[in-house]
Amino acid sequence: MNKKKVIIIGEIGVNHNGNINTAKKLIIVAKKAGCDFVKFQSFKAINLVKQETGIAGYQKNNLKKKNIKQIDMLKQYELSVKDHVKLINFCKRKKIKFLSSPFDTDSLKLLFKLGVKNIKIASGEITHYPLLRDIGKGAKKVFLSTGMANLAETKSALKILTKNGLKKKNIIILHCHSDYPTKLKDVNLNALKSIKKDLKVEVGYSDHTLGFETAVSAVAMGAQVIEKHITLNKNMIGPDHQASMEPKKFFQFTNSIRNTEKLLGSNNKIPTKTELKTRTIVRKSIVAKFEIKKGELFCEKNIISKRPEGGISPLKWKKVVGKRSKYNFKKDDFIKL
Repeated sequence: MNKKKVIIIGEIGVNHNGNINTAKKLIIVAKKAGCDFVKFQSFKAINLVKQETGIAGYQKNNLKKKNIKQIDMLKQYELSVKDHVKLINFCKRKKIKFLSSPFDTDSLKLLFKLGVKNIKIASGEITHYPLLRDIGKGAKKVFLSTGMANLAETKSALKILTKNGLKKKNIIILHCHSDYPTKLKDVNLNALKSIKKDLKVEVGYSDHTLGFETAVSAVAMGAQVIEKHITLNKNMIGPDHQASMEPKKFFQFTNSIRNTEKLLGSNNKIPTKTELKTRTIVRKSIVAKFEIKKGELFCEKNIISKRPEGGISPLKWKKVVGKRSKYNFKKDDFIKL
């Protein structure tokens, strides 16, 4: 089913809590876990949100605060230009690809200026026309998250990207549910089929559930990308830590994705090398049930199917029955015509 290697994105997001050393530790976790990309968020809070905007329900729960303004929360997690440079260079040294979600056009320009052409579009930006337009003009590969969106909105975003120069083959649409953590009843993995069929694009899944099952199931259904939040400690204060995986479990998570790839194999129903060896032992041949003299007729009473393979296949039973023996056979001899 999945011929290409599944791309695994280790989502750091804002789980660095504004600390560059924490960010580097998380990059190392992602690399050790076998991720292909590590993903951050690029934004200027002042360009992202109005002054009086509150925070989402899940953020209130995870931050243990109710009255904080979104702009004040976000300022804590801004990455400076120097931070971006340091993290991009650190990723290069660790041989893992740097990926980020820009939330405003200035941040996108920064990413392009720094040579980052792989762009992740966050779910909340799916209606952000100027951002989508500029991503379409300059990005090489795009991962588009679709939390909170319907199929028509997803199609509209796809159209903006492609009309501005991005080829559809370089866009992977990620189904996801924007609740942190996501309840299993809200996952709706069958949407992967609708997106792939109706929009004719590669699909993936951005996983905000707490376990492994959803991502494994998504891969089995054809997801080419899996994204998962990682944290050093779920008890850290921040909006996304509670819906993220700590290193030990994250290693198990990525291993389960790779194992799922292995068990899916290819579309071809063919025996493996191991099976071919086993087949010679467990498949049967037509043999003499007891001594058969030359000139006797083969019949249901004097021949039988027994292991191993090597003689005439029992599939040719009807061709053997009724033929006259040209040889003398001892019990268990392979029958020859």
